[in-house]
This record gives sequence, structure tokens and C-alpha cells, in this order.
Amino acid sequence: MYYTSFEPGSRRCSPRAAFGSDAPSLSLNGIWRFRLLPRADASDVFEAPGFDDASWAELPVPSCWPMHGHGKPIYTNDRFPFPVDPPHVPTENPTGDHRLEFVLPDGWPGGDALLRFDGVDSCFKVWLNGHELGHGKGSRLPTEFEVGGVLQPGRNLLAVRVHQWSSGSYLEDQDMWWLPGIFRDVTLISRPTGGIRDFFVHAGYDHATGQGTLRVDSSFDAWLSVPELGIDGPAEREYTAAVEPWSAEAPRLYDAVLATPGERVRLRAGFRSVAIVDGQLTVNGRRILLRGVNRHEFHPDFGRAVPAEAMRTDLESMKRHNVNAVRTSHYPPHPAFLELCDELGLWVVDECDLETHGFGEVDWRRNPSDDPQWRDALLDRMRRMVERDKNHPSVIMWSLGNESGTGGNLAEMADWARERDPGRPIHYEGDRACRYVDVFSMMYASHDEVAAIGRRAEPPLEDPGQDAHRRGMPFILCEYAHAMGNGPGGLTEYQELFEKYPRCQGGFVWEWLDHGIRRHTAEGAEYFAYGGDFGEELHDSHFVIDGLVFPDRAPSPGLTEFAKVIAPVRIDGDAAAGHLVIGNRYDFTDTSHLDFRWLVEHDGTLLASGRLGVPTIQAGETVEVKVIDLLREATPSPGPGETWLTVRAVLAADTAWAPAGHEVAWGQMLVSASGGLPPGGVWGSDPHKTRRVSVPAQGEPRPVTRSATGFSLGEHTFDPLGTLREVGPVAVAGPRLDVWRASTDNDLGEAWFGDTRSLATLWREIGLHRMTHRVDDVNIAGNDLVVRTRVAPAATDLGFATTYRWTSEGDGLRLLVEVVPEGTWPCPLPRLGLRMAVPHGLDQITWFGLGPGEAYADSRRAARVGRFSTDVDRFSTPYVFPQENGSRAEVRWASVTDSSGAGLSFSGEPTIEFTARRWTSEDLDAAQHTTDLVPGDRIHLNLDYGQNGVGTGACGPGVLPQHRLNPEPVSFGLTIRPVSPG
Repeated sequence: MYYTSFEPGSRRCSPRAAFGSDAPSLSLNGIWRFRLLPRADASDVFEAPGFDDASWAELPVPSCWPMHGHGKPIYTNDRFPFPVDPPHVPTENPTGDHRLEFVLPDGWPGGDALLRFDGVDSCFKVWLNGHELGHGKGSRLPTEFEVGGVLQPGRNLLAVRVHQWSSGSYLEDQDMWWLPGIFRDVTLISRPTGGIRDFFVHAGYDHATGQGTLRVDSSFDAWLSVPELGIDGPAEREYTAAVEPWSAEAPRLYDAVLATPGERVRLRAGFRSVAIVDGQLTVNGRRILLRGVNRHEFHPDFGRAVPAEAMRTDLESMKRHNVNAVRTSHYPPHPAFLELCDELGLWVVDECDLETHGFGEVDWRRNPSDDPQWRDALLDRMRRMVERDKNHPSVIMWSLGNESGTGGNLAEMADWARERDPGRPIHYEGDRACRYVDVFSMMYASHDEVAAIGRRAEPPLEDPGQDAHRRGMPFILCEYAHAMGNGPGGLTEYQELFEKYPRCQGGFVWEWLDHGIRRHTAEGAEYFAYGGDFGEELHDSHFVIDGLVFPDRAPSPGLTEFAKVIAPVRIDGDAAAGHLVIGNRYDFTDTSHLDFRWLVEHDGTLLASGRLGVPTIQAGETVEVKVIDLLREATPSPGPGETWLTVRAVLAADTAWAPAGHEVAWGQMLVSASGGLPPGGVWGSDPHKTRRVSVPAQGEPRPVTRSATGFSLGEHTFDPLGTLREVGPVAVAGPRLDVWRASTDNDLGEAWFGDTRSLATLWREIGLHRMTHRVDDVNIAGNDLVVRTRVAPAATDLGFATTYRWTSEGDGLRLLVEVVPEGTWPCPLPRLGLRMAVPHGLDQITWFGLGPGEAYADSRRAARVGRFSTDVDRFSTPYVFPQENGSRAEVRWASVTDSSGAGLSFSGEPTIEFTARRWTSEDLDAAQHTTDLVPGDRIHLNLDYGQNGVGTGACGPGVLPQHRLNPEPVSFGLTIRPVSPG
């Protein structure tokens, strides 16, 4: 059976570059007739022109048929959803039959023609007018058939049978939804006599001379014209001209025409040279730093059939968030995507359509990477990728594939690619000994491992010669900072290592997009489905929800954080001393394309703003800018509080990916502070240090009074156990000590040191989600109401001796909390702070602190000090898989009010971490989808001393030591006041 044979296809044309020309072509995209069969061995002759398909459904092509109600999606990370018995597949093999009648347009020339399929998952056979053309495998690679001899004037019938499972499925286990179908374009292309079958553009650049060299190898004697460079002559001749080089920062392309008597091809040439020099990856003679992302092709409504506008949206968003590189995980993308990368400017690691990860479940027995029976199939995939994409300047490396073990077939793929295209290095992470690759690559290496590799001090290989060879290579993290749910944390520390060690040349965050499938409840509420939501017998749940953007392509807090960490301009300095330090972290580009703008704010209120005169800074250089006079004029007498200087680097003119004024980078510095801030302010401070702050009381304290119903402090009431019940006219519940948070994906994934259990599991086994609160004593001490408690879980002697000390503070209440851990704690805490609830109508939130988005101990670089406002529904982050979210850090004060402005305010001493939402942490922890979160009759607040960092433990290292919330004695304080309307 062809679909379980080792051969990659039959009667296909040789692979060639993807290009358009003036030769006639006809798109066969559109509405086709379709039926879904449960097995692959149907015996009818559906391919015959006279076959009656009137009862069949209609299906758009390109498409993935499960996205249109035929069959169901299946998500697995690494496990095959069928028995591992290569090359065999189950008898129950969903098979989609497709039929299209099309009419050749008038004037269609006779002679040769090609039928091109840009992507079909996973194996397909094709008939035209009843004639069998052949079959193909290699889902994300093009397949062409010669059809000139069977085309008919007028009406033609194209029939395609697509099998979900085939021998090719063993090579396509790429941590994604299994979605069969004709998911890329289908095109009929005339091949004129004397036309151009294929060509290879060689456009190099000599950085020492500024000269570019251009030669085009063509399958037919062709003429090359590049008017801008004065080139007009035979294509095979090598031309030299002074050029502007192509780079991801300045993607200069030259329009050219390649012509023969029968065909003209318009192409865009980018001059650049890639080399590894002295152990570093260079482009145009300079070391580059990859600020990259891994990108699967996916759309929440269409699966792998990604519209062109979504591709452009992705790339524009990447550029706007300072991403400069893409790894096409784990297969070549739609060819239009690479054209956009050429145009907009991104470095691309183009990866072969190969992953055999499921063989790891059987100790890599019979793995195709080292089985001679699979040699031709693997080489075929490498050839088709290289030949298709060889003319793109954005492609700077070829990757053999992903997570496919090791073996001789991979070595042959590398050898073939290196011989065919010596101008691009070879990548493959699985070859840790670096026997057949040109760069040393790893996934999810810890910060310590990266530092050791940067020093060339990694653990040695057994073979000294091979070890020396690897130590001489550049190092790239092909996957790091797993962006699943709330996170990733620790990005700053990775970037510091990349900038410190020349050998460490960055990497690619896993990954760009959450692969959620859009669905709606019976009531019409939208949510995004993941593994298991379609009744799959075997699935990997929401591990496919691991991107920097949500399924609808809205940026997550993780992307905002990444953009700040990798920003190509660094703005720092000492505002109080009146000088800034601005560094250019671009690899090639100076800062002439940027404007620098400043603003000064006092307690979040704008005092002054303007344009900052900054000299043009060359790549890699730093300048100092004096701002003392500017600050004197802007802040003549700010008074008590905080004054901050913010400097923004913005685009000076429109670009292809963002308008003028788009913010590329920013920096913020404290100018002056008074009224309780520690020396040097709080920016960048350790949020887990004990906060013992003496803040003068406002007004005379009122005495505590006792009654049959409890206690009173002025207008504020407590129950007999000392629990706050009313702040002025506002009824409240709490606050009381809270140490639990809804588990994040990283909490669920991070195994604690010396333990196989995740942190979340350990926290739950200790019982932090079910703490009991025992009141030991409630007494009046002078003007204070003192409540002594013990907060502890059942079945353990661990706990917290907690004292609440309440004092009237003008019209409000001041609370000091002392917490002393008891017992031997085996791990850090999820959070430590106070939880309380307020009426549901207090849904308008304003705060002065870090914002506008959420911030945690190891993911707060994107947050800046300011005054921000929103409502409670937008305060939360709608992670596809609900989890802890929304905390605002270093909050000086926050208010929750109704639409009239009445409510409560909270002031930290000096700061708190503040969260507000319409459901409890327990509700959030129990939810599986956003639609499970049902608003209650209260708004629940967290007023935290601190939280544990988030890390990347879902797949990678956990929280770094400096960002852990270790159990230790602490004290912290805050003031609560009623807020009047207006």
C-alpha cells in the first residue's frame, strides 16, 4: 500500500524553488466536494469523471477537515496517537476524498503544465480526468505533478484522496494538533517552452569592501536585470556592485528580473553572507544575537490553513515586540511567510519537516533517523525544503528537524545540504556531540548551564577531538523560556548571559502562539479548546497552550516582558545626578531611525514632557546624555511623593511593520522621593525583603471600643474574633493571611530540588490550599486592636504564627502584620499576604505602582511606575488555561470604587502586590477554561507581601533562587480608607 510504503512519493517532479512568473497559472483554491471515510481502502472509483458526488459535503480548500466538522482534532506532544509499528498505521484511518471540477480559461496554452500542492497532511494520491498522477508524502512540503498530457480544454476533474495516517506520520510527530487535509494552496501552472524551471540566487556581501556579488544559476540560459545596480546580462555571470546589505534590521531588497524567451520571473535579491568565524555566527562580518521565537503554523478557526493576513499579523507583531528571528518549528512554513520575512526583516532558521519524537517512548527502537529503509524519505524532505527556500535572504540556517534522535540518515541530510548550499550553516539540536552540525544547540538549558557553555566550561565529551570541535562552535538555545501560561520568568537573566558571553548567541522562546481552537458554549460564550476537549483517547491536555500570544493573536504579558528584555536600545542612568546612559544593542543599525522622548511625572501625574536630543549612536556603542537642566525646569518644586523620569525611544517615521511613534524601548529612573520610600526608591528592589517602615500617623488615633457584637475603631467595625467587617460604610470580609495561589503551568511543571513532585503538588500535599485559621487571642493594647492567630493546614505541624495589629489612621485603618513560620518548611511559598472581599459593585480600579500589566518577581521588567486605571474584568489576564494572574507589583496605593467614585483605598508600607478579580483563588484553581469562571457577588482582593516567581518549570528551569519566596519571619503593613464619591 502506497500510504504505508517507505517511499516518499511516486511520479512527482523534482523539487525546485517556489516562485511566481508571467506564465499562466490557475488557483484551484475554493469550494470542493468532500466525503470522509473511516478507512483508507475504499474500493469505489470516485476519481472517475462520471462519478456522482451530489450527496457529498462541500469543503473549502485549503483547509483541515476536522476544523469543518469532519472528524476531530487530536493533540499530542510527543506520543503517536497510534501503535508504534513502522511503517504500519491503523486500519481505522480517516480518509478524505476531494473532488473539484474546474474549467481551463480561454487561451490557456497547450504543452507542459504542473499541478502543485503546497501542503497536504499526511499522504495523498491524485487523479486528473481519471488518470492517476501519483502520490506524495511530506505534509509541509510542496509536491508537483506533470499534467500537460492529461489536461483537457474546458472542463477538467481533479480528484484527491488524503489519508490521515501514513508512513509519513512517523516522521511528523511535532507537538501539535493532528489535522489532516489539503491545508495549503493548490495551483495549476503552465510551463512554457524555454521557461525557467528552477534557479538559485547567489547574492553575497563582502563587509570589508561593501561590495555585493550576484550570480543566478538557472535551469535555462537566462538574462538577469537589476536596474538599480546597472546589471543587465547573462544570469550565470558573476556581477559585482556596491550595495546596501540585507539584514534583519535593515532588510534591503533589490528588484530584479530573470528572463528567458518563454518566461519572466520577478525576484527580490538581498545581499548577505553567513559564516562562522572564530566560533561565532556572523552575518555580513558581524556577530548577531538572536532574539527569537519558535513559530508553528496555526489559526484558532482554520488550523494549519493560516490566511496570509494572519501571517503578516504575526510578523508585524514580532517586529513590534523586538523579535528579530524565527525558527520554523518544526517544518518549513508556507512559502509566503518567508517572502514576508525577507520584506520585513527577520533571521530565519528553516527547519525540515521531520520529528520522530514518539520513538522516544520505546527507547528509540526502529527510529527512522538511523534506519536505512527511511534514508530516501528523509533525504527527500531535506531536498524539497532547501530547493524550495534557497533564494530567501532571510534564511540563514538550515535545520535537519527536531527531536528525532541521532543517526546516519541525519548525517546524510546534513552532507547533502552542505554540498548543495555551502553558504548556510546546519543546525540540529539532537546532535549534542555536534558531529554533523555547525552550531551547538540545546533546549531549556538552565542559566547555570548557559553560563558554563559561555565560558566554554561545559561537561566534556568522551572524545577529546570531538569535544574540542564542539567547544569551538557558537551556542544557540533553539528552545528556551517556555511561554506556557503565566510567564516565562527569568528572561532577564538569560539575556544578561547572551550579552556577557560572545559564544552564547541567543535563542528562540518556545513558542509564539497558543494553539487553542475557538469554541463557544451553548450560551454563546467564547473559549479556546485544547487536548482532551474533543474526546481524544490519548492527548496531552493544554501543553499546546504555550505561546507568547493568545490564540486570537493578542499579546500576552509574556510577550510584553520579552519585548522589554530584548529591546535593542538600553536606557539607564542616574536621574537624581542628572545623566542618562543610552546604549545601542542593535547588531548593525545606528539610532538615526529613532526619536527620544521624555516625560516627568509626580505620583503618576504628568509635570512636563518633550523631545530629548540624543546624538546618533552606532551599533554596540553607548553615550551619556545630561538631563540635569531638563529636570530642574520640569520639577521646580514637586513636593512630597515620587518624581519619575521616563525616556522612550520611538520610531521617527513609518515602517512596513509599525507607524511613527511606535515605542521600541524605554527606561525609567527615580528623580526624587519622600514619604516612606526606602533610599534609592523601589525600582528593581527585592520584593521579598522585610518591610518594616515607619510611616507617621495621620491624625490622632481613636480608641478601640468593645461591644456585644465585637469591636470598633472609629467608624470601622470588627466581629468578636477581631475580623474586619466594615470600613466606614463598606462591608468587607477579611483581610486574613493567605499563602495559596491558583497553580500556574510552571508551578505544575517545576519539580522541586531532590523531589520528583512539582511545586504545585508539594504545596497541595502540605495543604496550603486548605489552611485553617485559629484565633488565639483578641485584646486591646492601648489604641491597638491586637489579634493573635495560628494559620496552618491539617495533618502537619507546619504553620504561621500571625499577629494582626489594627490602629485607627485618620479616617482609615492601619494594619501591621507579623508572620513567623513554624516547623521545617521543605519549599518556598506560593504567596504570602492578605486576602479579603468587597462588594461586587466596587469594580473600578486605580493604582499607583508598576503597570499597566501584571508583574511577578521574575517577570516585571515590562512594568513601569505610573498611575493606571481599569475595571476589574480587564484587570485579570485571560489565560486559556486559568491560573494565577493579574498581580500588580510595587503598588504604593490602590482604590476599588463604584461608578460614582465611592469605595476603598489601600496604601502599602511602602508597597504591596495587588490583585482583584470576581472569583476566588479556589475558583480559579478549579477552572479548566475561562468559561468556568463565573462572577460571584463579591470582588476578591489579594494584598500581598510577595509571591514566588513564575520561572519556566512547565518545560525548563524553575524559579531562580533570588526570586523565590522562602518561608521566613516577615512584617508588612498597609492602610485601608473609605473613599467618598467625586
